[in-house]
Amino acid sequence: MDMGQTLKGDIRILIVDDVEVNLIILEEIIKDMGYYPLCAQSVKEALQMIQDSDQLPRVILSDISMPEIDGFSFCSMLKKDPYTRDIPVIFISAMDRASDLSQGFALGAVDYISKPFDKTEVEMRISTHLKLYSMQMDLEENNRNLSVVVARQMEKLRIEQKNIMTAFARLIERKENIGSSHSENILYNSRILALGMQFSPMFEDEISDDFIDTIESSAGLHDIGKVMIPDSILLKNGPLTEEERKVIMTHAEIGAQTLIDIYDGTEYNDFVRMAIDIAWYHHENWDGSGYPKGLKGKEIPLSARIVKLVDVFDAMINQRRYRNAIPLDRTLTYIEENAGIMFDPDIVRVFMKIYRNFHGI
Repeated sequence: MDMGQTLKGDIRILIVDDVEVNLIILEEIIKDMGYYPLCAQSVKEALQMIQDSDQLPRVILSDISMPEIDGFSFCSMLKKDPYTRDIPVIFISAMDRASDLSQGFALGAVDYISKPFDKTEVEMRISTHLKLYSMQMDLEENNRNLSVVVARQMEKLRIEQKNIMTAFARLIERKENIGSSHSENILYNSRILALGMQFSPMFEDEISDDFIDTIESSAGLHDIGKVMIPDSILLKNGPLTEEERKVIMTHAEIGAQTLIDIYDGTEYNDFVRMAIDIAWYHHENWDGSGYPKGLKGKEIPLSARIVKLVDVFDAMINQRRYRNAIPLDRTLTYIEENAGIMFDPDIVRVFMKIYRNFHGI
C-alpha cells in the first residue's frame, strides 16, 4: 500500500444500523474506498465507540429507525456536544417522506442516503462530505492562525503605544523636575487600584481585564497638557497667583485636545479614548467642585476617578520642588476626609485596603 492509501486508511467512517446486512454492505463499500469502517448496531454502542476512541470518525452514517434511541435523537446528541458537533451526519433509511428529511436537516444532518443502497451514490456522498469536512477544518485552522497573528500584532501595537506615551510622560516630568518615578508610579498604581476594584461588587461589572491593561498604559498621560504651560508658571517655586492658577488649570483641556489632534483621522481605540478621558477629567471632583467641566459623581469617567486618587496620593507622599514629602498617615487622613468631596468614596474604600501594594511609598 502506498503513502496515499495509508493516509486514506486513517480516516474512519462510523456506521450505525441495527440491521446487520446493512452494516455488512456499507462496511464493504467503505473498505473499497480505502477508508476504515466502524460498525455499531445501536446508538449506545456508537457513543461508546466514540468515547473510547482517540480519533473521531470523519463521517457518521446513521439509520433513522432503531430501537431504544433512534437516529434523530442520536444526531441531536452529537450536535449538542462540542466534541462531536462538527462531524457530518448522513442519515440512511428506507423512509423518504419530506417530513423525515426536514426533521433530519433541522437537527443538523448534512445528507440522506436511501435504502436499498446504490454503491456509486454512497461513495459520492461520503467523498463529498469528507472534502467539505476537510475544507471546514482547514478554514478553522486558518482562522485560528490568523487570530494568533492579529493578537500578536495588537499586543505589539499596544506595547509601542505604551512606550510612546511613557516617553511623553517622562518629558513632562523632566520639565517639572519632579523625578522619573512619578509616571511609573501612576501607571503601576493605577493598575493595582483597578485590580483591587475588580474584586469589589461595586465595580466588578465595569472593570474588565482589558480595562486594567488599558489604564496601565494610558494613565501616565494625565498631565501631558503641561507641556504647553509656560515654564515661569509651571516651575514657579512660590505660591501661584489667581491668574497663574487659571493658566495651570488649562492643562487638562490642552492635554485632551493634544491627544485628539495626535489621533485625528485614526480609529479611536480603547487606549486613545481612555487617555483622553484621563487627561481631560482627572481634576474633576466627586462633589462637582473640580475642573474643567465641573462634572459630578459618576459623570466623571471611571478611569479619571481612579487616576485622580492615584495622582494625588503619589504627589503628596513624595518630595516636590516647592515642598517636602507629606507623611503617609497625614496623606491617608486627607484622602479619607475628602472621600465624597474630591474622591469617589467607593474607590477610597478599596484604596484603603490595598495602598500598601503601591509603588512610591
